[in-house]
Amino acid sequence: MLQTLRSKILFYLVLISMIGILFVSFFMQWGFEESFKNYLDRNREKNIDRIITEVEKDFKKHGHFTSDPVFGLLHEHAMTDQLYFQLYDRFGQLQMDSSNIRGMLNSLGLAEPEPDEEEWHSNSYTLRVDNKIIGKLVAIYPVGLIDDEYKFIQTIQLYIYAAVCLTILLSILFSMIFSKKLTSGLNKVSFAANQLQQHNLDIRIPLSGLPTEVKHLAISFNNLAVTLSKGEMLRKQFTGDLAHELRTPLATLRSQIEAYQDGIWEPTQQRLQSSHEELMRLVRLVNELEKLLAAENPQIRLEKVEVEAGNVLSALWEMFLPSFKKKGVHLHIEEPTEELFFEADKDRLMQILSNILNNALKYTPEGKNVTISVSSQKEGFVGFKVQDEGAGMAEDDLPHIFERFYRGDKSRDRKTGGVGIGLSIVKALMDAHKGTIKVTSRLNKGTSFILWFPLED
Repeated sequence: MLQTLRSKILFYLVLISMIGILFVSFFMQWGFEESFKNYLDRNREKNIDRIITEVEKDFKKHGHFTSDPVFGLLHEHAMTDQLYFQLYDRFGQLQMDSSNIRGMLNSLGLAEPEPDEEEWHSNSYTLRVDNKIIGKLVAIYPVGLIDDEYKFIQTIQLYIYAAVCLTILLSILFSMIFSKKLTSGLNKVSFAANQLQQHNLDIRIPLSGLPTEVKHLAISFNNLAVTLSKGEMLRKQFTGDLAHELRTPLATLRSQIEAYQDGIWEPTQQRLQSSHEELMRLVRLVNELEKLLAAENPQIRLEKVEVEAGNVLSALWEMFLPSFKKKGVHLHIEEPTEELFFEADKDRLMQILSNILNNALKYTPEGKNVTISVSSQKEGFVGFKVQDEGAGMAEDDLPHIFERFYRGDKSRDRKTGGVGIGLSIVKALMDAHKGTIKVTSRLNKGTSFILWFPLED
């Protein structure tokens, strides 16, 4: 019992509604009865005051008590309001008594049986004319409600009870609807989570009609499903790309070794060199994979030190100038106008910039230029900009260039293009530095990389 969230919400909603309804109905009934009784008491006091006024007025007019029109008023209140009077003169002699009408009605069967004395109440009022006591008036009336008044109260109570029952039914109905609507979103999330557990990565939670809090949860779940789907796709793609990268050199080595074994080929220097190159391709692939795994390791620890951007450019100049001269590509270094210090792992920093410069060198033809400069235009960051005049990349390729083994030009020479992991390593190391990369490129115009490093950790 009450194991599910919906049952708990339904129970507490109904419980709170019942308590509220009972309290409201109780105070409504109690308040109405008290107000009605106060109204009857005030009305009775007005009637008594009216009788006193008429008796005193009649006595002043005639000098003694007369039955007309006083007794008619007493008779009227006795018949309609069960309000009886006994009129005594100043000597205590009874002059008029309307209480005997009650006995006449009982004998005729027109009234309820006479109640006990404690169910009746009486009040005495002194009568005065010109500040002289002329007698007293005793008002006798039943304690509580008379027949018509009691029936009126019962009718009101009946309506209140009917309203309470209807309100309880409505509260139960709306509580069921509300609890179902509230938990339907969570049920959708639960169902989607089970589907995701069963490797249904295409499952998504519809956001329409969900409460704001559940909608945020559904958005987070959908983002998680998208991430897992993308990760699964990248895993399969990586497995296929890796197999493809390994297949070519392994097949070449296998055919060459089998040719040596079968005596078809003589192990000449040129043929051994060709076999060695295929072997080195495998070695480079394994080394690049090791670097990528190390860079993507969430436990990677960076030995950050304070680095000056100008010194980094000088080191890159000395390191790459011979390679650029050998290919005939012009390397330009734009020295910063001021010293810019930032915190970075120096070895990882050189690895990042070396990969970018190597790419620029590979895809920039002879006679063209590669320029590297420093920028401080982004507040809190220092940026290294590497701009080449190479082949460039298509706009559709830019979102994918940091994926493993991705190549925009599927037909280009693999010996020139490498194994397609360099930029993946750059992205992983930049993330470790909490930096960002901005890439712009145009086909046959060149490519520009800006690598932003935070000034402080």
